[in-house]
Formats: sequence, structure tokens, C-alpha cells
Amino acid sequence: MRSSSQTTEPWRVGVLFSQSGFMAVIEETQLRGTLTAIDEVNAAGGINGRPIEPVIYDPGSESRAFGRLAKKLMVDDGVSTIFGCYTSSSRRAVLPVVERLNGLLWYPTLYEGFEFSPNVIYTGAAPNQNSVELCRLLMEMYGRRFFFIGSDYVYPRESNRIMGELVRASGGEVVGERYLRLNAERSEFSPLLREVKDAQPDVIFSTVVGQSTVFLYQTYHDFGFDPKVTPIASLTTTEAEIQAMGHDVGEGHVTAAPYFQGLGGTRNSSFVQLYKKRYGEDQSTNMCLEAAYFQVHLFAKTLEQTNSLDTEVLRTSALGVELDAPQGKVAVNPVCGHTDLWTRIGRANRQGQFDIVYESPSRVRADPYLIGYARSLAFA
Repeated sequence: MRSSSQTTEPWRVGVLFSQSGFMAVIEETQLRGTLTAIDEVNAAGGINGRPIEPVIYDPGSESRAFGRLAKKLMVDDGVSTIFGCYTSSSRRAVLPVVERLNGLLWYPTLYEGFEFSPNVIYTGAAPNQNSVELCRLLMEMYGRRFFFIGSDYVYPRESNRIMGELVRASGGEVVGERYLRLNAERSEFSPLLREVKDAQPDVIFSTVVGQSTVFLYQTYHDFGFDPKVTPIASLTTTEAEIQAMGHDVGEGHVTAAPYFQGLGGTRNSSFVQLYKKRYGEDQSTNMCLEAAYFQVHLFAKTLEQTNSLDTEVLRTSALGVELDAPQGKVAVNPVCGHTDLWTRIGRANRQGQFDIVYESPSRVRADPYLIGYARSLAFA
């Protein structure tokens, strides 16, 4: 890989987010976050005088397409660094490609944890950075009877396994667990919500993703559930999905995330202003967009030091790097290649934003294998 500071050739990187299909509702925002950061870096002169040039493909919400296009990026386009993937299925499709061809995937999405790869930098939340505190808060505020609803693929099943362990070990009960296909239609949620109504849970824990998230919350609203009594709690429902479902439909529901648009601070304010100037005043930022944005700046900060896209040099240098992100100061944990992030829990309001009801006192060290956590939660 050319690393001479004399060349003015661009730094070419791959970008894989769905711009079509049922995952576009959230992945389109991650693409926007990535391009916003790239343009910001380039406007400031690039990296060592060289601009970043994104090579962008649309996998169309098809997991296998992610793997195929990752190989195309690395073999045909000569790209070694890739920003992309939302679902764990798409990440797992790309993983063997970057491992076999020695690329580096920057993955900006919360996930189920219990994974390590020398070819991935994980910048979304691991379970210890969202599930643990969310479970504690839900049991304290709403009750101990949980009903799990998920999309039928690896992330929901594994996340529900972790949440189920936390709930049961802490004296709670899982009164139902159901899965629907990834691109489930709205009509498929009606029989499911009837079942939920019969089970009378205190909390509905959703690991539904993509467009189906909108249908779940809309059907919940149609059935007359009260989020003050039995909210839907999620790790994946962001400002983007709230906007798509309607602010009145989303109001009162709960999400755990490192970032919400409504955070204070000058760094976040400038980020939100930059995004709205580019995409419109009615467009909101969200946790997945923010991770996609700040990971480009982590990459840029590292590349400025290495002046090389060689995967082993770049990843080794990225470990331990700290950045002032919109959510606060973050750092790539050198032990596991995941990012130390903030833990926050928000409740959606009528404006389509989230009111913060819990915030960690400092950033939380990534612990993707939950090594440092007992499954039984202590309550105040």
C-alpha cells in the first residue's frame, strides 16, 4: 500500500450501507453520517494533503450482497478499509471476506457482543453499554414481566438471550418470546399484539429492526396500549424510526443508546447543525448515524499518524485512540477493539426526540463478553 507523503492520490475507502430495501430507513442515515464526516475531513485539507475518496455500493438490505460487495471492493477496487453494515447478518457476511483478504471493517452499529476479530473496529454499543442498565431501569420503573419481540435473525435472538438472563437472574420473568421475518408487513403484527395483550407484560422488549420497527409501534398504538404502563423498550429504535412511525406513535417509548440528538454540549450542537444544514431542518441525527460519523474521524486521526492504509499498521495504531465525539469523549479499547462509549436511556417525546432519563457518569469500558458483569442486577 502506497504511504508516501509525496503523492496527492486520494485515500480510497469502501462504504457499504443499504440505500434501498427494508433496512434503508436506518442505513441511509449511516451513509449520510459517513459522507458528512468524509466531506468535513476533505474540506479541512484531507489527511496529509490527500482527500478521502469513498467507493460506495448499495447492498439493498441483502446480507449476502454485503459479502459479495465487500469482496468486490477489496479485489476489484483495491480497497482495504470499509465503513459499513447495520445488521449482524451483514457484518457476519463481510467478516470472512475482510479476514481472508486482510481488510479492516469499521462497524458503527450496536450488536449482540460475544465477538472479536482482528479485522474489525467496533464503534457501536456492546451489551454492557446498553442492555444492563436498560434492564435495571425497566424493572425498577415498570415491573418484572417482559415480553420479547424480535426480527428473526442472529442479533435479536442473541440480544434476547442476554436480556433474558438478566431478567430471570434478577427476579423477573419472560412471559413470551416471538420472532417475525426481517421484512415483516404491518398485518403480521396484529396477531402478535393480541398475544401480548393476553400475556399482560409490564414491558415489551423489542429487537425488531428496519421498516418493521415502524409497523410494530404503529400496531401497538392501534391496539390502545399505554406506554406509561407497558412501554416498548429497545436498543435499536432511534430518532429515524420515530420520525417514520409518527411522533405521536413513538411518544413514551424507551431506548438505550450512547447518543441522542437532544444531548447538550457544543460538540453535539455543531454536529447537529452541520447535519441539518446538509440534509434539512426536519432531519434528525441518531446513534447509528453518530457512530458512522465519528468512526470516520477516528480513522482520519489514525491515518494522519500512520500515513498508511496497511490494515495491520492502521488497526494497531487505532487501538487506544481517543476522540471528542458528539456523544462525548470516546476511545477504541485496546484490549478488544471495541469502543468505550456512553450509556444513556431516553424516553421519546412528542417532538420525536428523546428525553434523557439515565446517563452514565463517564464513558463505559467495552466488555463485549460481559466478563465483568454478574447476571443478577442490584437495585436501588
